[in-house]
Amino acid sequence: MNTPVTGPRFLRQAEVVGRLLARLPSSRVLYAHEDTKPYECDGLSAYREVPGVVVIPEDDDEVAFILKTCHASQVPVVARGAGTGLSGGALPMRDGVLLSLAKMKRILAIDPVGRIARVQPGVRNLAVSEAAAPYGLYYAPDPSSQIACSIGGNVAENSGGVHCLKYGLTVHNILRVRGFTVEGEPIEFGSEALDVAGLDLIPLITGSEGMLAVTTEVSLKLLPKPEVARCIMASFDDVEAAGNAVAAIIGAGIIPAGLEMMDQPATRAVEEFVHAGYDLDAKAILLCESDGTREEVEEEIGRMQAVLEQSGATGVRVSVNEAERLRFWAGRKAAFPAVGRISPDYYCMDGTIPRKRLGEILRFIAAMEQKYQLRCPNVFHAGDGNLHPLILFDANKPDELQRTEQFAAEVLRKCIEVGGTITGEHGVGIEKINEMCVQFEPHELACFRGIKAAFDPLGLLNPGKNIPSLHRCAELGHMHVSGGRLPFPDLPRF
Repeated sequence: MNTPVTGPRFLRQAEVVGRLLARLPSSRVLYAHEDTKPYECDGLSAYREVPGVVVIPEDDDEVAFILKTCHASQVPVVARGAGTGLSGGALPMRDGVLLSLAKMKRILAIDPVGRIARVQPGVRNLAVSEAAAPYGLYYAPDPSSQIACSIGGNVAENSGGVHCLKYGLTVHNILRVRGFTVEGEPIEFGSEALDVAGLDLIPLITGSEGMLAVTTEVSLKLLPKPEVARCIMASFDDVEAAGNAVAAIIGAGIIPAGLEMMDQPATRAVEEFVHAGYDLDAKAILLCESDGTREEVEEEIGRMQAVLEQSGATGVRVSVNEAERLRFWAGRKAAFPAVGRISPDYYCMDGTIPRKRLGEILRFIAAMEQKYQLRCPNVFHAGDGNLHPLILFDANKPDELQRTEQFAAEVLRKCIEVGGTITGEHGVGIEKINEMCVQFEPHELACFRGIKAAFDPLGLLNPGKNIPSLHRCAELGHMHVSGGRLPFPDLPRF
C-alpha cells in the first residue's frame, strides 16, 4: 500500500484494501497515488486531498459489502457521484475510502403512466429527460451542470436549476430513495405511493450530503412537457432596478417557469462564449420564462411584459421561436464556464436571500469588490433569491485565495443578516461549515448532531462536512472576537 504516513487508521485502511481485493477486481480498488489523484476534489477545487483508497462498485451488493467492510474496521467512507459539486461535499479523506458510484448509471425503469423514473445514482440529470422524452415527459430540476451531474449527487445536495422557481428543487421531484446505512444495511426513504406511512424522511435524506446513508436507487417524478414555452429577455440600465423588478413580478402573483438575473460583467463574459444574443449595453438582464398551453403562455407573457416595463426595463424582447428561447437559456447555463475563460480561477457562491433585498445585496457585493480588489460577476436564480456571485481570482498570487474566502464569508453573513440562508442548492460541505456556526444556535446544531449520530454513531460517513463540531464553533467565536477567520489548516490548497 503506497501511503505517505502510518498509524492505526492507515493500518486499518490497508486491512480494508486486502478484504476488498478478495472480492472485487483490482481495476475497481484503486490505491496507487497516480490512480487516486483524479479524485482529490470535487468542483470546489480550492480544497484538495488525495484519497487513500478509491472503490468503484457496480451494484447494490458491492456497495453493501464495501460499507460493511469499512464499518468493521472503522474506516471513514466518502460517497462521490460525478464530482460536479461546488461546496467540497465530496472532498475525500487521506485515511479513508472514497466510494465512487459513477458505474451505477442505469435507468432501471420508465413508467409513463405513473410518470415515474427509477434510476441508479450515477445517471446523469439530463439523461433522465432524454429517456422520458419519447413519452412526452421530462424531469424538471435542471442544474447548470445537468449534462454531467448525477442524480445521486442531486439528492445529496438538493440541487435546483433555472426552473426551480415553478417546479421546485430535487426534494420536490423525488418519491423514494433507497440505499444503505453505514453498517451496510438496506434503508428506504419515501414511497412511490401517493402518501408515506409514518414519518416522511425524504426531506431529511435530500440535502444530507452523504452523511446519513449511501444512495443506490432513486424514484423520480416525471412531468408532461409543456405545450409551449417562451422567454422574455428584459434589459435594465440599473442592477437595483432589475432586482426590484423580480420582486414586482412575484408581487403581481406571477410564478414564471424561470426567472434569472445576470449583471453586465456576467452577460459580457457569456456573450463572448455562447453568442446568446444578450444586450451588452444593459447593466443587468432578466430572463423570464412562461410555459404551459399557448393561451396560458400568451396571457402570462403579456402580464410579465407590463410589470417589467413599469419597473423601468429599457428593453423587452420575447423569444420568437424555440431556437431563440434555447439560446437565451444556453447563455445563462454557460455562465460558469464562460467566466472561467476570463479568469484563472473563480469561486462560485450560493447564498439565498428574500427577493426584496436583492438590490441591497448587490450594493453590498459591489462594496466588497472594492474592499478586496476582486471582480465579482453576478448570476442569480432571482425568482427564489438564490445568489451565485462568481468571485474571480488567481490562485498563483499568494493572498488572492485568502481574500476570496474572506469576501465570500462576508457575503454569506450578509445573507444571514437580511433574513436569508448560507445555501440554496450547492450545500454546505466544507465551504460553508464556519457559517453554520453563525446561522444556527448551539441547541440547533446539537439537534443536527443528534440526527447524524442516530444514523452514523461512529461518524464514519463523510466526516467533517456540513455539521460543525462544538470545537470548531468555539474556535470560530474566538476568531471573530480577535478579528480573524478560522482557516482549514489540515486541507491542502492548490
